Formats: sequence, C-alpha cells, structure tokens
Amino acid sequence: MHVHLREPGFSFKETILTGTKAAAHGGYTDVCAMPNLNPVPDSQANLQLEQNIIDRDAVINVYPYASITQAEKGLALTDIKNINAIAFSDDGVGVQSKVLMETAMKQGKFIVAHCEDNSQDTDRKAEYKQIERDLELAAKTGCKYHVCHISTKESVELIREAKKEKIDVTCETAPHYLTLSKKTITDEPKYKMNPPIHRKKDKEALLQGICDGTIDMIATDHAPHSKEDKEQGANGITGIELAFPVLYTKLVKEKIITLDKLVKLISDNPRKRFDIQTKKDTYSQWALNEKFTVNPKDLLSKGKCTPFEGWELYGINYLTKLEGKTVWQKEKI
Repeated sequence: MHVHLREPGFSFKETILTGTKAAAHGGYTDVCAMPNLNPVPDSQANLQLEQNIIDRDAVINVYPYASITQAEKGLALTDIKNINAIAFSDDGVGVQSKVLMETAMKQGKFIVAHCEDNSQDTDRKAEYKQIERDLELAAKTGCKYHVCHISTKESVELIREAKKEKIDVTCETAPHYLTLSKKTITDEPKYKMNPPIHRKKDKEALLQGICDGTIDMIATDHAPHSKEDKEQGANGITGIELAFPVLYTKLVKEKIITLDKLVKLISDNPRKRFDIQTKKDTYSQWALNEKFTVNPKDLLSKGKCTPFEGWELYGINYLTKLEGKTVWQKEKI
C-alpha cells in the first residue's frame, strides 16, 4: 500500500516497468503508487498520464494515489471528490494546515497521511504531533484515515487509544523500523530515510503494536533513488524485493509473530482496507528454508541502496503469478 514508482517525472530513479518487476520479484502482485511525481497526479488528467504508463508497462496491478493538495504544496486542495484514485496522500510531506486537512477529510474519500509537522523541533515530535492533530480531525469528521510509516513509541500509543475510541484509523510501519534502531546504524546513505530510524524503545513499541493489533499493516515504503541522489542525502531506500525475507527471518523465525500473522500484515489487511480483491490463480511461491545473502546487484529495482545489504535471510521467491500469468520466475526451479 506504499511504494514509489517514480514515473512520470523521475524515471532515472525507477520506472513503472522496473518497479513492478521488482515488486513481482518480491512476491507482490498489487501495489499502490504514491503521487510525488512530475506532474503530480492532482487532477484526473494528470492521473491519466500515470495510468497510461501503467497500462503500457506494468507487469502487476498498480493502483495510483492522487495528491491531497495541488502539486503537493499544501496551499490548496485538489478536486478530491472528482478524482478516481485508490486514496489521497501528500506522501513525502505533511499537510501543515489544520484547516486544509479538515476540509480534505470532509470530502468523503480515503485520506492517507505522511505525518510531519514542520513546526516541531525534533523528528519524533514532527511525526506524533501531526498524528495527534489528524486523529482529532478524523474523530470530528468521521473520515476513513490511514497513517503512513509510523516510527515512534508515541505514534503507536496515540493510534492504540484512537482505536479504543472507535476512530476509523489504520496505520502501517515498515521492515526497517521493526529491525533497526539508532544504535545499530551509521550515517551511511543506506540508512537515510524519512522518518528516520529511532531508538530501541521505539522499535520495541512498534513490535508490540504489531503483536497487539494496533499496527494493521507492514508496508515497504519502497523509495528508490539514483546513486548520485543518495550520495547527496536523498531520503528513501529500496525495499520491495526484500520485505518478505526480512520480516520472515527477523519476525517469524524469531517467533515474534506467526507466518499467518505476517501474511495478514503484508497482504490480507491492506487488501481489506484498500478494497483490493485477490484475483484467482494469483500467488507467490517461496522456499522458506533456503538462505541467501543480500547483494544489491541482484535487485531488479533501479535503486540499489538498501539497509539490508549483506544480511543473511531466509526465503527465496521462485514464482509469482497474477491471474495465471507468470510475472516472476527464478531461472532454476
């Protein structure tokens, strides 16, 4: 429910063709593509430009987001009621205006928020203070609301309480927030993402949120960049091809969650929330006891920067099928 395919506008980072091939390699048959593109899909016409490329090049199903605000600048709303998208998000930036966000929530569409309050003095507060604001607005408006890539203990606690109050909220985290902590990383480009990796206590809170149902989904936030952009400080890492092996190895084999629970978190729950049906004869086929060492050169994505470089992981995908059509197949089965 959270990938960046970079096209149109940034095909030197990724294309819909390379991104969907990477997704199929990772076992995914359906992805929702974020709108930080050029042009931004802030109108039906701009969304159609993206859809045309999807129709031509995608090897799996792609459901594009439209932006909440025009050009994702946070100054004026898009025509939310009259754009046909999977959901609406200004991912990459937070909607700073409370009034604008409340108005967006009143349009009767699914709002998916990157929460980042630019007035706060720390990355932690930037995330959870805007979640706190949005939860109040969601309670007031009755909006169907989803929070992207939560990374702090406070975010988990706020969403847990909101669910007790029957607010229509779901949330996601990502594999890197569940497996890394501040003390285990360096300042290398492969660890630079937004939100950043926080303390061990945050990781533990996220894992607890996974176990108790506060966190509904695990997204990849697949955000490929060129090598040059990463060296210049771009936020985002390549994730969709390694998400399942990382989570299977670090969560299932460590007996934090079951395999069934993992499948719910990465497939069943997102499908239910985003109303994406599983088509007949659509699946991926894994050898769970086979190991491999992560080598960025083996990734099909144009983006080769991953925090999991060098990790030994269990789980190799041998086959991905979409409605009976083979969209990924390992050379030797």
